[in-house]
Amino acid sequence: MHAGSGLREALAEGHRSWSRYRSLAVDSGLALGYVGAGLLLGRERPPAGWQPLDELGAVLTVLVGLALLARRIAPVAVFATSNALWIVFIACGYWPVVNSMPPLLGLYTVAATRGLRTSVGCAVVVTGTWVYAGLGNAENSSMPTVLAQAVLFPAVVYVVGRGSGRLAERNRQFAELTFQLREQQEENARRALTEERVRIARELHDVVAHHMSVISLQAGMASYVFPTDPAAGRRALDTIAGTSREALEEMRRMLDLLRVGREDRPDGRTDLDPDPDPDLDPDPDDAYAPAPGLELLDRLLDRVRGAGVHVTMEVVGTPTRLPQGMELCVYRVIQEALTNVLKHAGPTSAAVTLRYESRAVVVTVTDEGSGALRTNTVIAPGHGVIGMRERAKIYGGSVTAGPRTPGGFEVRLVLPR
Repeated sequence: MHAGSGLREALAEGHRSWSRYRSLAVDSGLALGYVGAGLLLGRERPPAGWQPLDELGAVLTVLVGLALLARRIAPVAVFATSNALWIVFIACGYWPVVNSMPPLLGLYTVAATRGLRTSVGCAVVVTGTWVYAGLGNAENSSMPTVLAQAVLFPAVVYVVGRGSGRLAERNRQFAELTFQLREQQEENARRALTEERVRIARELHDVVAHHMSVISLQAGMASYVFPTDPAAGRRALDTIAGTSREALEEMRRMLDLLRVGREDRPDGRTDLDPDPDPDLDPDPDDAYAPAPGLELLDRLLDRVRGAGVHVTMEVVGTPTRLPQGMELCVYRVIQEALTNVLKHAGPTSAAVTLRYESRAVVVTVTDEGSGALRTNTVIAPGHGVIGMRERAKIYGGSVTAGPRTPGGFEVRLVLPR
């Protein structure tokens, strides 16, 4: 289990606990509010035929209101309790309006959380209780009015409760779907990151293999020429020393990168790998071609121009030799950035700047396309951006990508030297 999953589960559990406490606080407020309102209303002079509220009536009012504390836990039981107490309250001759609201709220809760048959049954019970109250004081009541209220009030509460329940269920389903989509997106990002690391490591492996070939060749030459030309032998040994140091450094980076492993396709790519544009790949049909470097940038730019994008290249500062793995990183970032220009910016112009500074190599790729089309790259970076950042991270560098203020898009790579 990932640490992120554990954190999300802890946050979800905390949210559920907070929801339970909030619901209890809301129900407590409702119960106390109904009790207070009922006691205040009971102090008013009741209509003809009903007796004033006394101590027994006050106790019944308190009990009817407090029953609402458990309405979310046991809606049907709370409704039955409050309605039974309401019937006792009416049978004792008290004004029914004083305690009419708690049973109606109980009906709303049942309609929102229980099935159709149970909800309709509870609505019928409220209607019967209302009619019973009217019959208990028929000489002072208008039965048509009582019947209209007995049907209309429970019906309205029932309809509102059913609608609220359906809305709550849809919200729950949407929340669950959103959670599942977020989980899937995070899993896809983790998978893409892993597979991109494997792909980068494969390219670094090619770099190391090249270094070892150079070492083998130079060692053979040194052994051959050492008796007759010691100076050439020493130069070969110096080359071996420098190349081996670079190879060891690249191997260290490759081993750091391969923290996890995953099976890949024979062609070295996976379904989630950021496939470069075939037209921009130096030799897409040759799986054993040497890793590209800065010497292939001109060919890359020519292919971009052939695809319809006017691109310029500027080198600032004094070019110096970079390790082959770092050259590969620069090439791949430029390639991916120009691929994105072709995919997203449409017919436009682009500029590549390679700046050699005293302590860093800075690469910028900009285009003149509409930045509005590319905003999502910053909010939710695709696999291509993930790959560029992973490559830069190997060499302690960084990649930023986002829309430019004047318009267009910019990718910036900084590699310390």
